[in-house]
Amino acid sequence: MAELSEDRIAAYAASRLPGARDVAVSGLARISGGASRETYRLRLRYVDADGRSVERPLILRRDPPASLIETERHIEFAAYRAFHGSPVPVPQMLWLEEDPAHLDYPFFVAEELTGFESSPGALTGEAYDPVREKLGRRKWTILGEISRADPEALGLTTVMAKVAPEDCWRRELDYWEGVLDEDEVTPQPIIRAAIRWLRANPPPPAQKISVVHGDFRTGNFLYDAAGEIHGILDWEMAHLGDPLEDLGWGLNRIWCWGQNDLRGGLLPRDQAIAVWEQASGLKADPAALHWWELFNCVKGQGIWVSGAKAWSDGETRDPILIISAWRMFNPQDRAALELMGRL
Repeated sequence: MAELSEDRIAAYAASRLPGARDVAVSGLARISGGASRETYRLRLRYVDADGRSVERPLILRRDPPASLIETERHIEFAAYRAFHGSPVPVPQMLWLEEDPAHLDYPFFVAEELTGFESSPGALTGEAYDPVREKLGRRKWTILGEISRADPEALGLTTVMAKVAPEDCWRRELDYWEGVLDEDEVTPQPIIRAAIRWLRANPPPPAQKISVVHGDFRTGNFLYDAAGEIHGILDWEMAHLGDPLEDLGWGLNRIWCWGQNDLRGGLLPRDQAIAVWEQASGLKADPAALHWWELFNCVKGQGIWVSGAKAWSDGETRDPILIISAWRMFNPQDRAALELMGRL
């Protein structure tokens, strides 16, 4: 397997730019983090067919040998494309390549949105005190727009697996319980207890079938110091389902980055829910939302367990996998215990 290099990426870009000449790539650098893709930053330069010089900052997302979660890149790519130009801000997608012959693994290329922050930790500092509430309102308003959107009108019902409203909960719980069955390195008694409760107390059917982002949390969007959000990122777990799944994930206690009760480090829980309800036109039934919040503890632990398994089996030595598991096992258990009234 050849090394990922600027020359190889330039050769691929040239094949996708008819009439372009002097195609070159510079500044290739890997961006740390990410659960299911290797992410690289680069600059593409070329002269187009009309003789104009073009320079673009780009992001390349490539499948890794192992990851925290198994996902379909064409679904992620389609979700980005579907929402581009909508009230949900996302970067523009350029190319999807599923033939590993070009760069050893499938990948896609997108524009890079530059000059913005993504770190959840930065939001806990005093500099963001004046805009923290504004950011929170924007975050859950955008989630409301995702939940409100019509998947069929977006063209996503031909890409994402369809599901009946009464089957959303079972499909997701079956999947993530299966992940635990296959990947757990050590017993997970708290999460297994949560699974038993979830199966004994299923939620009502979804009030509508929505696009579910799958990882809508602070840390997966780009923001600025004025309190505006410029890009929703990391759609690798996007699917059709109950919109309360996304809301419950974003409210998870593990995302209270500032060690307080601000969900996502931004808003109190009740306020976040109210903003989402207003933007989505939907209702967050308390019992149904409770179910999905507890489910998301199962899902979260499934993600951390998969990372630990990949590390322990030697499939990868990417430190993000084992560090995520080490840091998140206990907080995820505690979040589940809190929701079950045992903490």
